[in-house]
Amino acid sequence: MTFNDIFKTSFLEKVSSFSALDMVIALALAFALGLFILFVYRKTCHGVMYSTSFGVSLMIMTLITTLVILAVTSNVILSLGMVGALSIVRFRTAVKEPLDIAFLFWSITGGIVLGAGLLPLAVFGSLFIGIIMLLFVNRKSHVQPYVLIINCKDDTAEDKVLEMVSASVKRHLLKSKSVSRDGIELTLEVRLQEDTAKFVNQILSMEGVLNAVLVSYNGEFAS
Repeated sequence: MTFNDIFKTSFLEKVSSFSALDMVIALALAFALGLFILFVYRKTCHGVMYSTSFGVSLMIMTLITTLVILAVTSNVILSLGMVGALSIVRFRTAVKEPLDIAFLFWSITGGIVLGAGLLPLAVFGSLFIGIIMLLFVNRKSHVQPYVLIINCKDDTAEDKVLEMVSASVKRHLLKSKSVSRDGIELTLEVRLQEDTAKFVNQILSMEGVLNAVLVSYNGEFAS
């Protein structure tokens, strides 16, 4: 038995039947698609929530998914084994933003479509999704909500503060009121006039006001 006889099996036939050019084209397009998804993620992520590792993971996930689908489509038996192997994988990392789930599915779907050979669908579909996300995710509300937290000494100072707030903002809503021996803490949701916060300085200078804090938030309030 020679060395060639040992490897003269269906394994070599599968290697020779697999197109290296198709693999290179699919992985190259997957890399370009991953970069595009990373670009959209960077443009649509706001504040300090941007994660470099998550962005790179989106690009790598597109490549990995494409590689898996290329292997699955080339062999039915391998596809069954791949499904069994992937079924034991568990992801423990918590998703911080709901929008991150959309990016995860986008990366996986892009890799699946590329691996299946549907190149026009992957390219034009990803361009369409990217444009939609850039338009709607970066769309800002006309009036940014803020949370105003004020500490007052007594009821008299509280009444004066509420009058000042009512005259200084477009709209306000009392979210919570905490009363203790040290004073009164008011938490209000406010909409500023012309994006100016100078009235906070005026509130702090009022008699009976101990502290005033203005915080930007996303519209969700945890009581």
